[in-house]
Amino acid sequence: MLRFLAENRRWLATGLLLAFGSSFGQTWFISLFAGEIRAEYGLSDGDWGLIYTLATLASAALLLGRGGLADTVRLSRLAPMIAGAFAGAALLMALGQSVWTLGIAVFLLRFCGQGMFSHIKMTAMARWFVATRGRAMALTNLGHPLGEVLLPLPAVLMLAALGWRASWGVVAAVILLIVLPLLVWLLAQDRAPQGSAEAAGAPGLGGRHWQRAEVLRHWLFWALVPLLLTPGFIGTVIFFHQVHVSEVKGWTLTAMAPGYLAYATATVTTAFAAGWACDRFGPQRLLPVMVLPMALGIFLIGTADAPLGWIVALGITGVTQGMAGTTWGTLLPSVYGTKHLGSVRAMATALMVVSTAIGPGITGILIDWGVSFPDQGGTMALWCAALSLAMVPVVRRLAAEP
Repeated sequence: MLRFLAENRRWLATGLLLAFGSSFGQTWFISLFAGEIRAEYGLSDGDWGLIYTLATLASAALLLGRGGLADTVRLSRLAPMIAGAFAGAALLMALGQSVWTLGIAVFLLRFCGQGMFSHIKMTAMARWFVATRGRAMALTNLGHPLGEVLLPLPAVLMLAALGWRASWGVVAAVILLIVLPLLVWLLAQDRAPQGSAEAAGAPGLGGRHWQRAEVLRHWLFWALVPLLLTPGFIGTVIFFHQVHVSEVKGWTLTAMAPGYLAYATATVTTAFAAGWACDRFGPQRLLPVMVLPMALGIFLIGTADAPLGWIVALGITGVTQGMAGTTWGTLLPSVYGTKHLGSVRAMATALMVVSTAIGPGITGILIDWGVSFPDQGGTMALWCAALSLAMVPVVRRLAAEP
């Protein structure tokens, strides 16, 4: 492991930075400011959820159209360009004065952060690593839980000291003055796989590289769509409605804060275990068990009567998120090859973004109708259990593919 880290430190650091930097466009970070945003613009839970849904759906559509840039534009150009747009989105969040500018700012934050930063990172790791792809995915995915552990407290302190608008101004400065220059420096040396066989890329099923149209005609992609959607949907709404949960349960956000640490710890631990399992046994073996921990976690949120229940539930949910990040990062290139991976992965990433878009909208409307988010957990848990059973025949059929 030490040799692997030393020999690949520049490339692993790039992936880690992209994952960490995506935090500023993730739901859990934006939702920290939800109360102040709703108060500023006079929005209900449903109104805010609808704006968030529409903005995120628009970002998914743009990602679907522009995700293929990861196949045609050098990463050393593409990543800094997206970082610049990312900083502009944070600045617009700070300066905007209308609901329209709020929607545009959220759209850009979601597209640049959750969308392109994550998409570029996953595509690059899949191309740069072959035999150790699972290990590389697990290591660089650490950027996500690192953000979840390190950023909430400073964000809350900034919110209290500076207000929500000035806090987003600080975020813009961090992206522009720290994240962007680091990406430029790390990517000053490009990486290409060594050896003639690897230089052509790693093929997928049938010993070939699949194009987007071929993927859409193949049964496997559509069989995986529900599993692509579910972790993002549930994981997003848990954090999106954390303020609502605190109000319904009568808990303080301070008492709930250790949930971030539990979530991040479980995500990291499971990511490494999943990376080892993917390299050793194949990522498809994890599909039937991926969302079972999430089923238990979302169920516990509904039944919890103390903040400890919330903390335990987030820790259990983190098991699914750690498993999902590593599994998808290794499964898609192993099935579809790496030559057109940017275009193919853009579809999968767009679906994940769509799931994070529709979640706040649907659950927010239900909250406005009188169905609290904790009360919605039982239905989500049953869906996860059914989906796990449905993945068993999918794995068996995939094993029979040439």
